[in-house]
Amino acid sequence: MPENEEQPRSPHHPHDKGYRQLLADKRVFLELLKTFVREEWVEAIDANELILVNKSYVLQDFSEKEADIVYRLKTRDKNVIFYVLLELQSTVDYLIPFRLLLYMVEIWREIYNNTPQHERESKHFHLPPIVPAVLYNGANNWTAPSTFKEMLDSYQDFSGHLLDFRYLLFDVNRYSEEELIKAANLIAGVFLLDQKMQPEDLARRLQKLAGILKRLTHDEFRHFTTWLKNVVKPRMPEDFREKVDRILDASNPWEVERMIYNLEITLEEMQQQALLKGKMEGKMEGKMEGKMEVAKNMLLLGIEMETIARATGLAPDEIATLKKQMEQ
Repeated sequence: MPENEEQPRSPHHPHDKGYRQLLADKRVFLELLKTFVREEWVEAIDANELILVNKSYVLQDFSEKEADIVYRLKTRDKNVIFYVLLELQSTVDYLIPFRLLLYMVEIWREIYNNTPQHERESKHFHLPPIVPAVLYNGANNWTAPSTFKEMLDSYQDFSGHLLDFRYLLFDVNRYSEEELIKAANLIAGVFLLDQKMQPEDLARRLQKLAGILKRLTHDEFRHFTTWLKNVVKPRMPEDFREKVDRILDASNPWEVERMIYNLEITLEEMQQQALLKGKMEGKMEGKMEGKMEVAKNMLLLGIEMETIARATGLAPDEIATLKKQMEQ
């Protein structure tokens, strides 16, 4: 496949941007495979053999979807090319086996069309294997079919004759905290912070990752802070985002504790602001309820609406609405 392909389009979901930027680094992508896939072919991969395919495979029937990350792998001992296809998901997609198949066929079609006719008609011509994978970070359990054949009606009746494959599933919220901390690498740390949690848990988890973050290279650490900007920062109130940017931009691996401390202070300020806002809104609601109660009592006494408006500060139309409600 030509390597000077069109550049991938921007991902449809803002959250995907964080993972796309992270996994576009072949070292991080390989770390993902070697951390969570226990298969021999993974252990044999050399990072130098991985090539990111700069093309988005947008399907006609799924125009709002795209194959997010595609890597080509040429092994050292065989003239074989693997295509490791990774699809990012934040919700359960029950059509995922079918969509993955369409992506795979699209890649094979392109390889076939780009192979000279005399080569592809030779008995030695083989299509490369494609290993499909899904990275899912939704809170609900992943309940989509894990194999393609499960999408076929009455597939049990035709075993041995049907096309089938099983995709790899990286289910972010199903890995335990202990497992991710034990892995002690960038991708596991990212998964830990991406799991469903309360805002106050972020600082605690960062503290647990401090030792891991210190050992990251400068490039890995920058991947980590960029991911935080893309994924964690949007969850915060807008007036705190610029402060988070400044903290992350000034951070480095050898001053992780300072970064975590500054983020922790910012999170505390954010929580205090949210608490104060809640109290103020509660007081305003209580004050309005009090005014309405006074207006109601004055209406029962037959006092004119203009007088009630001056006494309570309520608008005439609010008093008129209240009067209609009382008359029903």
